Amino acid sequence: MRKLALGIISIAAINTAVAQPLSGRLDSVVISGNRIEEAYGRQNRNIEVLDSRQIKALPVKSTNELLSYVAGVDLRQRGPIGTQADVSIDGSTFDQVLVLINGVKMSDLQTGHHMLNIPIPINAIERIEIVRGPAARTYGVNALAGAINIVTKTPVQDEVLAQAYAGSSLKQDTATGETYYGWGAQASAAIAAGKHSHILSLAHDEGRGFRYNTAYDAYRLFYQNRIAINEQNNIEAMGGYINNSFGANAYYAAPVDKESTEAVETAIGSIRYNYQPNKKLTISPRVSYRYNNDDYIFVKQKPELYHNIHETNVLTGELQGAYKTKNGIIGAGVEYRAEHINSTNLGKRNRNNLGIFAEYKHYFSDRLNAGAGLYANKNSDYDWEVFPGVDAGYYVAKNWKLFVNATSGQRLPTYTDLYYKGPANIGNAQLKPEYAYYAEGGVQHSNNFLFARASYFYRRSADFIDWVRAVNTDPWQPQNFQTINTQGISLLANFNMSEAMEFSDNIDMVWNANYTYLSPVIDAPTSDISKYAIEALRHQATIKLTNTLWQRVQTNIAYRYLYRINANDYTLVDARIGYMVKNILLYIDVNNLLDTQYKEVGAVPMPGRWYTLGVRFNHVWK
Repeated sequence: MRKLALGIISIAAINTAVAQPLSGRLDSVVISGNRIEEAYGRQNRNIEVLDSRQIKALPVKSTNELLSYVAGVDLRQRGPIGTQADVSIDGSTFDQVLVLINGVKMSDLQTGHHMLNIPIPINAIERIEIVRGPAARTYGVNALAGAINIVTKTPVQDEVLAQAYAGSSLKQDTATGETYYGWGAQASAAIAAGKHSHILSLAHDEGRGFRYNTAYDAYRLFYQNRIAINEQNNIEAMGGYINNSFGANAYYAAPVDKESTEAVETAIGSIRYNYQPNKKLTISPRVSYRYNNDDYIFVKQKPELYHNIHETNVLTGELQGAYKTKNGIIGAGVEYRAEHINSTNLGKRNRNNLGIFAEYKHYFSDRLNAGAGLYANKNSDYDWEVFPGVDAGYYVAKNWKLFVNATSGQRLPTYTDLYYKGPANIGNAQLKPEYAYYAEGGVQHSNNFLFARASYFYRRSADFIDWVRAVNTDPWQPQNFQTINTQGISLLANFNMSEAMEFSDNIDMVWNANYTYLSPVIDAPTSDISKYAIEALRHQATIKLTNTLWQRVQTNIAYRYLYRINANDYTLVDARIGYMVKNILLYIDVNNLLDTQYKEVGAVPMPGRWYTLGVRFNHVWK
């Protein structure tokens, strides 16, 4: 049965499925870069885009949950509505992926567990860009397996959007007799004047969770503006805050942490100045700041038993620039990041990071382009390192393109890796950084209604940091002793059936599908028990249908098949049915329609079938 399901999905991924262009064609979408920005179709990397149409249609309630439907991304949730989740790309660990908001890094020097504590309500997101493979050349350290850049909206009109939902599994807590439920609300207001624009978003989510001690309560606030001083100068600023508290039953040390609780606060801010004296030159300095406070109580009834508080502050200054030549673009930049942590467990510590970027993209003709670049990094705890990268793309025909790329990257140990002390985990102060070397080749096809891509990649992860132990009674401790070689195949197709079949204006149908196959192998495996080395999804397939009839009735379905190495495979189906009344959408979501019993990480069972009623209001002033 499993093989049959996989076969059906694979065939669909190759032949029919597809993702909707942001506005007409994916080729027109410009991928955000700190130096060189380029249209999606001209990229020579395996980059996925989750666009605004899919974001609106998917039956999700948090930014984190959106990543569940992206090719190659493995979102592993512990709690409901994105309260706590880890993310990996193509079989990586959660610490090997860099998360950014408008190019600002969310790196957490304490632990990668908090990178998805994101203060961005769904209504404020324009798209999500996922770079697969090491991205040091573009984003620097810690993008060892890839990067996820959340791009927020830039208002083009005055607009108000409000949304509310409430849902339940209709199951009860056997200890209290109370029914599990959750509810939330968010609102956004946008102003687009002649020389300035503003967007303000607020969100609140809370509920009793879906099993004992998984209740949650989260507040999000986000603000962004853009001020055009004149044609050559403009300023962009953003700020966000999230207060996220939740029951952490079995999140980190099952089964002994049944009564654990955690509260995580994250604040971010940045200001960027863009100077463009002419059409060729752009210079952009930026200052950004990230604050995180993690308050963890092992037994909520006895906080004095084991109580950790970790406070981190990260201040980053950077200067990015680009210059257009006759046949290419030169990009260069420098960044300096000061990191500080004050922790009851990890101590008071500081480290600094200096990074220097340089890259060049050359267009030999309309059919051939190639790029090369490098990133040099010096951390106060480690020596200078240089990470090069190259890429090339060639159109063998009008709509057919071959592409190749090779790149490398580095991930610095977190302070949890280095210094943590607990009953189940002990850090290792002798850890060194881990590295990845990556090569990929593929073919893509695009026209007015179809974008399809197939690629093969090979990644060698050296000095891999893995938490291991000799026997089950020992505590986990990280070591640098393994090398993992991973081969993978990725298939993606984006198909606008309405345009292809020339349906009437009463039918708007778009298919989205992808499939990823991974084959990781450990060099010189040991007898020690590994926590993270082989947790990859061997098979991952997703098919999404977005369908609107008579501009009123919405029927959106997402089908996912996942097979994790050394674990069971499972199938998930999520659906949304909605009806538009003027500028009001009434909808019903059913998540996990098949009521599948499954786990994404550790001993944490995920929710069964969940029903949600929601309403969304949108008004635009023209």
